Parts: sequence; C-alpha cells; structure tokens
Amino acid sequence: MAKMLFHDQIIERESRVNIEDRAYQFGDGIYEVIGVYDGKPFMMDEHLDRLKRSANEIQLKLPYQMDDFRSNLEELVENNELYEGIIYLQVSRGVGPRWHEFPDPDVSPVTVAYTRAEERKTDLEEKGGVAVLTEDIRWLRCDIKTLNLLPNVLAKQKAVEHNAVEAILHRDGIVTEASASNVFMVKDGTLYTHPANNYILNGITRQKIIERCDALDMKVNEEPFTVDDMLAADEVFITATKSDIIPILQIDNHKIAAGVPGAMTLRILEEFRSLIRELTET
Repeated sequence: MAKMLFHDQIIERESRVNIEDRAYQFGDGIYEVIGVYDGKPFMMDEHLDRLKRSANEIQLKLPYQMDDFRSNLEELVENNELYEGIIYLQVSRGVGPRWHEFPDPDVSPVTVAYTRAEERKTDLEEKGGVAVLTEDIRWLRCDIKTLNLLPNVLAKQKAVEHNAVEAILHRDGIVTEASASNVFMVKDGTLYTHPANNYILNGITRQKIIERCDALDMKVNEEPFTVDDMLAADEVFITATKSDIIPILQIDNHKIAAGVPGAMTLRILEEFRSLIRELTET
C-alpha cells in the first residue's frame, strides 16, 4: 500500500481531513511540488528554500528544519518505490476553531506529503502545444506558493475546454505567467520573461533555465512584455516542474511564427534534459 508523510512520520496513505484544518477552510497554508526523475528528487533544495520563503511571507513557522523535510521526503520516495513522478508537500497553519485571525500559538502546523507516478511529457516537449489567453484575476502576492489556487483552476479549466495545454495570463495587457507554469518568449535571438516580482511565482524550472542560458551564451531579459509582443514573437514556451519545457505553437487562434517548435526552445530543452541526466546520475 502507498505511504504518505503525516507530520514527521511515514504512514499508510489515507484520505482524511480535519474539518477545522485551516488549509481546508481558509487555504491557509503553503505547498511545493517536486519532480522525481529516475528515482531521485530533482532540485529539492531549491524547492525547500522556496517553501521556507513562502512560510516566512505568511508568518507560518515551519515545524521542522529543512534537513528533516529533505530526509523525510527522500524516505517517502524510497518507501513508495517511485521512479518517475512528483512529490506533493503541504504545510497548513494547523487545526483550530474557525476564526479568521491566526490560531493560538500552541496550535501546531500540519505537514502532509505524498507521491504520484507521472511520466515525462517528452512528446509534448518535442512537438509543442497550443495555449489560450485569459485575464490574470489572482491576488497581488503570486510570489507566495499558497493553497489559494481557485483563479488558477478556472484558468486551467478554460485551457482544457479549448483543447489547450495551458492558459497564459495577462494583467492590463502585460503577460505575467500561466495557470501552472512560467512563460518565456524569444525575439531576435533574445529570451524574455516576466521579472520575478509579486505578480508571478518564481518557478524553480524558470530559475534553472535562466541560469543555464548563461552557459549557452543566450541573453535573457527579465522584463515585462505585452500580449502583442508575445503574439509577434519568434518562439514561445512554458516551463514548470515535471512539465519541463513545452513549446507553444499557437495562442488562441494566432499561430506563433511558423507554428513549429523553435530552434532556441529545443536547444534549451536539450540542455535541461542534460541537467536532469547529470543530477540523477550523481
């Protein structure tokens, strides 16, 4: 039977939620999704650093040190014999009476984690997909990875209803990110992506791609760009944990350039795959 992490114990997986858990009633908590490739968690330290930052931003005191989180999650992957998939980790502010203010200091945060088998999207990465546009109606602290994801859910549902892989969000005509991924465009040999401020989640895959572009001698500008800029781009792609890099060939009814995966996108994809091989073989 599959295992899960509950507090700091690996137990048999069960689906029970305390009705007064603040995650359930307020979305008062944070989470991370960590990719697992060839049986190894990928860039776990970066994900745990972001978890710590999110906790600080919402004044949530994490119940364990990062080393404890790391060892528990590695044990969970091993117990579940996960070879390819994801780890979902969530920390809520805890269980207490339903008042909007924080509960008493003696209320302990609730930590849960589980794994799920999930294959790589290699075919989609190599052939690309289409996207739709939708208004960014989220709150103004998108940099915090909280459980409050209803606007993202609505955006993703719009994508599904239009047979698209993603919904790209825009705020007053400025492209921010997508419902569950970051957005890059290429114009005249330069990559552009929205700066990592409060309007986007600074994706771990996004950060690593920017870092690796330096090694590839590719210029990256972290600056806002418009919907019109994106539609006139030479290439567009999205990035996310476990989705890695997906070329976007069409947005709504507008084809991007020739409507095929671009050369820079495919080069970055190959570099990222090399990084995965490098980190999972050590």
